[in-house]
Amino acid sequence: MAGATTDGRVLRGEETRRTVLRRAVEIASVEGLDALSIGRLATDLGLSKSGVFAGFGSKEELQLATIRAARRIFSDAVLEPIRAEAPGLRRIRRLCESWLDYSRARVFPGGCFFYEVNAEYDARPGPLRDALVANWREWHSTVLDLVAEAGAAGELRPGTDLEDLTFTLVALLESANAQALLFDDDTPYDRAVRAVLHRLRADAADPDSAALA
Repeated sequence: MAGATTDGRVLRGEETRRTVLRRAVEIASVEGLDALSIGRLATDLGLSKSGVFAGFGSKEELQLATIRAARRIFSDAVLEPIRAEAPGLRRIRRLCESWLDYSRARVFPGGCFFYEVNAEYDARPGPLRDALVANWREWHSTVLDLVAEAGAAGELRPGTDLEDLTFTLVALLESANAQALLFDDDTPYDRAVRAVLHRLRADAADPDSAALA
């Protein structure tokens, strides 16, 4: 009986933690990580403060757990849809479209979670900034790896600067997210799709390839 009781408590604790994090990523994507508090989440979800605190222990751990939860959601929304794509320009194009779909669909109410919180902590040293830097580097490396794969497959012009292409693609996605949110208008997403294709064609070994049709 003791084992069953303990297991039940663990399961309830895990479910409470998941519930809290679902709400936390929603809040942080709109208002930032500093808007998170044990008390606010307890009130929003009708939970006890002690119950929420037990799952995290501190505001900073709550914030770090929120970043980790957002990363998992981002991966499911943006990266999973392109897993089956073969390396090359089509895969890069699909990644960009997947990212724009993620922002457009408001997977997070505030658009891209990381665009919001990176701006909040980009000049504030500490564990939260370190976690966000690690996430950004992982995302940048993901895009760069796909660009490098396209180059290795002979789909990019010789001499293409892979870092510059990666930088441009990421900048286009982030700009579309920011403008679409600011103006409450989907037009920037459509512009970003066209701009991504234009840049990929400019660096493609074959601008008329089926991948860019």
